[in-house]
This record gives sequence, C-alpha cells and structure tokens, in this order.
Amino acid sequence: MTSAHEGLNRYDPRVGDPTPAFDPLKLCVFTTVALITCVLGPVALLAFSGVAIAGYVRARRAGLLRSKCRLGDTRLVLLYLSVIALLATAAIPFWVMLWIRILAG
Repeated sequence: MTSAHEGLNRYDPRVGDPTPAFDPLKLCVFTTVALITCVLGPVALLAFSGVAIAGYVRARRAGLLRSKCRLGDTRLVLLYLSVIALLATAAIPFWVMLWIRILAG
C-alpha cells in the first residue's frame, strides 16, 4: 500500500537548487557592536579601534596600500583610527566619573 505523500520532500534535479534566503547577519553584528558601545562607551571604542589599528598595521606590512574604506590610503585610515583611540582614551576618565555619579545617585 503506497501513501499519497510518498514522493514529497525529495530532491528533483530538474528543478535545481533553491536560491538561499537572504541572511541579514551583518545587521545583527552591527546591532551587537552598537549595544556593546552603548554599555561600555569609550572603553569599547578604544578596544574596537585598537583591533582595527592592529589589523591595518598587519595588512599594510603585508603590502596593502589602498583600503576599501572611504579614506582609501591605509596611512589615512591608520591616522583616523589613532585619533579615535586617543579621543577614547581621553574620554574614559570622564565616562567613569559619569557612571560613579549615576550609581551614587
């Protein structure tokens, strides 16, 4: 006795592979980075810029002179990231004082 559903859910080579659904992973990553930055403030900014500086230094030593970044030249990108890291470092004491005032109520 055969079931009416016996041929269902089988691969048909005449149809081909379905196109994969769009996975908005980058949007989830961006949201997570934004959340971390909101919670950790300039500490997160310093950490992210430090990781980016290390990556660009390594890439430049490996021969990358132009980046897909809007700034183009990797020297400009490194300068930009360094300025951001310095500003984040300068902001950390003020951020800590703000949280102390908030938590002291």
